[in-house]
Amino acid sequence: MREHDFEPVPGLPERLPPGETILWQGAPRRDSLARRALHVRTIAIYFALLAAWRGIALAMDGAAATEIALGVALLVVLGGAAILPLALYAWASARTTLYTVTNRRVVIRAGVALPTTVNVPYASVEAAGLKQHSDGTGDIALRLAPSEKIAFLFLWPHARPWHFSRPQPTLRCIAEPETVAQIIGRALAASAALPVQAVPGTEHRSPARGEAAAATI
Repeated sequence: MREHDFEPVPGLPERLPPGETILWQGAPRRDSLARRALHVRTIAIYFALLAAWRGIALAMDGAAATEIALGVALLVVLGGAAILPLALYAWASARTTLYTVTNRRVVIRAGVALPTTVNVPYASVEAAGLKQHSDGTGDIALRLAPSEKIAFLFLWPHARPWHFSRPQPTLRCIAEPETVAQIIGRALAASAALPVQAVPGTEHRSPARGEAAAATI
């Protein structure tokens, strides 16, 4: 039995109530998650530069080729020791995470060692912003009302980076982010029984004070 076999609906802790339907489900792409959430590429570049600097420094000091090779190899091994656990965590996180968008909420089921489920009803969402990445993936961050509090560490890595005081649940590194952003924008509008209006940009706002929710069309 796998850790999520007990779910009555994949990605959800219980069956959907009457009137609620699933609009989209997806998961982070593990290579993008490793680079952007766990900064594997940045760490690899850092250790590569250290290894190159070490090799040049030893060569300038007149060290033998064997000593230079050992000095460089040591930093390569240290870099690998730092990167491998992060890459494995990215793989495990992508494997165990499932994002669900319904007509009433966004659900983040995640957790490698301890599975958790975060429910974000549209009534709690002030805005939803889309950030696209060069590899075709993107992040959709949900800015919550000030009264809604979720700990950053509880959400990580499914949180908008560097937003600690008001953490934002985020669908990280998903494929076809524009399509998912449109689905969420329409669902936000529909949840308030207001029409959807196409606006420029990638910002989605939940209706407030008579305004219609924005959607990227």
